Amino acid sequence: MSSAGAALDPAPRDAADPLAAYRDRFVGAETPLVYFDGNSLGRPLKVTGPRIAEFVEREWGGRLIRGWDERWFDLPRTLGDRLGEVCLGAAPGQVAIGDSTTVLLYKLMRAAVEAQEQAGAGRTEIVLDRDQFPTDRYVAGGVARETGLTLRWIEVDTSAGVTAEQLAEVVGPQTALVVLNHVAYRSAWLADVPALTRIVHDAGALVLWDLCHSAAVVPVELDAWEVDLAVGCTYKYLNGGPGSPAFLYVAERLQTGLTQPIQGWMGADDPFLMGPSYIPATGIRRFLSGTPSIVGMLALEDMVDLVAEAGLDAVRRKSVALTEHAVEVSGELLAPLGVVLASPLDPERRGGHVTLNHPLMREATAALWERDVIPDYRDPHGLRIGLSPLSTSYAEVTAGLESVREVLAELAS
Repeated sequence: MSSAGAALDPAPRDAADPLAAYRDRFVGAETPLVYFDGNSLGRPLKVTGPRIAEFVEREWGGRLIRGWDERWFDLPRTLGDRLGEVCLGAAPGQVAIGDSTTVLLYKLMRAAVEAQEQAGAGRTEIVLDRDQFPTDRYVAGGVARETGLTLRWIEVDTSAGVTAEQLAEVVGPQTALVVLNHVAYRSAWLADVPALTRIVHDAGALVLWDLCHSAAVVPVELDAWEVDLAVGCTYKYLNGGPGSPAFLYVAERLQTGLTQPIQGWMGADDPFLMGPSYIPATGIRRFLSGTPSIVGMLALEDMVDLVAEAGLDAVRRKSVALTEHAVEVSGELLAPLGVVLASPLDPERRGGHVTLNHPLMREATAALWERDVIPDYRDPHGLRIGLSPLSTSYAEVTAGLESVREVLAELAS
């Protein structure tokens, strides 16, 4: 029995887990290594290696350039539609795959700001919070410099996130765009997307949601929530692999009114005309730029199919149960050592990870990696426990947190 005590013994929880069998489909899940970083880079699926080999032999090697006409040209949109259906609550024609998260954030921020400028309302501010993921803040700063706008900051608790009251205090006639994280990368704070989106719209502004830490682990209803714009990556809970392309969502009602700033051949009305001037395509394809990463989409296709098979609501239920288990075990094992929960206590306000604070967590992270226990570190003093529901067991969570206790005890001695 786990030293965490009978109440926290992981065996009954794993035995009762309806998604437990999915763990066998991931490379490396059978090893003793404890992986607490599935919210940074998901494990690969076992089917993906053979799939990539088959792609090299048959599609790339066999069909060669004919592959573009047969499947590849439309893949950013067809896979985007599939991702929208399974994970994002988005009707067809509003999601596309391509570029990096950073590039897509830039495209949509710049397009939104320009649309507001053309509307002539004199809006001068981009609103975001101080604890937003660095890329969001860096891109927003660059867009503000390019356009002469000002960044308006929301000050937030790093163990929580943006509330409706905080947002309502800063938006108004001056607000052009609000950029928010659905799940805070540090604390796992789960934002109330419908409520915050309504506040933004009531102020006459547009909202861009960063879904990097929620896509495929927290149900999302972009259409029903009347979201304007969204961007997310595919290498976390979507297990697309290192550098796999990101996705964007543009609500259909906005597509004809937005001009994306990186005009490339893939987003042109007739890419193969190679005409003298750029005419944007209709629909979501106008937000594409260069040649898409077809190889980079293969693992993503596999994971979207797996999420569809398991059901996103079931994935979310296990995610909540896993983080609850982590909170309970850390409370028993780590709280006596001075470890503090730096994530929301309410599981309904928490995404798919848990952050634990202690002054020695930076040193503990390095020592844990040496033991094949792989969390990551986030200032201030945070050990982030990322739990990917389809590849993580309760026993793995317990074993990892027992190692955290041992390492902290050694470092403190």
